[in-house]
Amino acid sequence: MKAYVYAPEGAAISDVAQPTPKGTQVLVRVRACALNRADTGMRKGHVHGAAGGVGTVLGMEWAGEVAALGPDAQGVKVGDRIMGSGAAAFAEYTLADHGRLFRTPSNMNFEEAATLPVALATMHNAVVTVGGIQPGQSVLIQGASSGVGLMAMQIAKLKGAKLVIGSSTDAHRRSRLTDYGADLAIDSSDPGWVDQVLKATGGEGVDLIVDQVSGKVASQNLAATRVKGRIVNVGRLGGTHADFNFDLHAARRIDYVGVTFRTRTIEEIREIFEEVRKDIWSAVEARKLQLPIDKVFAFDDIDEAFAHMEANKHLGKIVVTL
Repeated sequence: MKAYVYAPEGAAISDVAQPTPKGTQVLVRVRACALNRADTGMRKGHVHGAAGGVGTVLGMEWAGEVAALGPDAQGVKVGDRIMGSGAAAFAEYTLADHGRLFRTPSNMNFEEAATLPVALATMHNAVVTVGGIQPGQSVLIQGASSGVGLMAMQIAKLKGAKLVIGSSTDAHRRSRLTDYGADLAIDSSDPGWVDQVLKATGGEGVDLIVDQVSGKVASQNLAATRVKGRIVNVGRLGGTHADFNFDLHAARRIDYVGVTFRTRTIEEIREIFEEVRKDIWSAVEARKLQLPIDKVFAFDDIDEAFAHMEANKHLGKIVVTL
């Protein structure tokens, strides 16, 4: 089968053996897959959790059809249209744990479905389960113009947030944030952004920050969070190390939690997917939670898809079809 494989001389489409499902695994005939920021690092040889290195089939999320079942797989049958996340998505066939997938709604095509699994699982966990958003509260999404950021704002609105603030350093993308749930859009590279947040919250700060940027905004986030507020760190695109004002953290008694899928067990991931199904799946089926597709590429043009992502001018998801 065709697959997009990492090698030191550069990732490329190669012929590899089709995998066989074991245990609770499902074999998926992939019809579309979406790019994520972590893919760009792995394409350059970086390790992402336990994944990476020579011979790694890249990719993290997909949509397709069940082609075969492992002996212990439950909940789906051959031919079902599904979407999910996991390793080795950029291939004609991939394997997925039966608890790490969703049924694709009948009103959704493969390209649309491929945009959703990572964003839904990541941001329902960050905004609702860990972030504990409640009706009437205020939330700031740092890095809101990414696919997961756009989903975070929509989930916050769905759960009754009274004020949703989104950040983007790109003026065009910032102007689009109100289309996806933002009441206020800010530029986190502007030194005055904390004052804008405080003004919008009557001087108190937001109840919750979901941070995909960190780096230099880490201590600014503390200043923008109310006393006994919460910060959930999801990403570190702005840097993994920075100054951190421990005194301000303590004075505001902020709950600061870091989250990642890289160190979660399969049992924990299954639970996250189940929470999405129980809590917000009806909104997915009703198309209340969806992501824009910036551009679709054929699988043979996957290098062009990565060049488009690395140009960093897109809004929403970049999709590759097989």
